[in-house]
Amino acid sequence: MGFWYFLILFAGIFLVVKGLSRNKEISLVFIGFLCIAFSIFMFTPGSDEMIAELFNLG
Repeated sequence: MGFWYFLILFAGIFLVVKGLSRNKEISLVFIGFLCIAFSIFMFTPGSDEMIAELFNLG
C-alpha cells in the first residue's frame, strides 16, 4: 500500500509545482496540498484503523 501513498504524494507535489508555475492557479495548488496531506496522514501509524472506523469497515 505504501507505493500508492508515494504515488499520491508525488502527484500532489507535481500539482503544486504546476499550479504555481501557471499564473498561480489556486485550484491545482489546493488539490496538490490535499493530496500531500492525505498521503502524509496515511503514512502515520494507526491511520488505517481510523479510516476503517470512519467508513464502518471494521
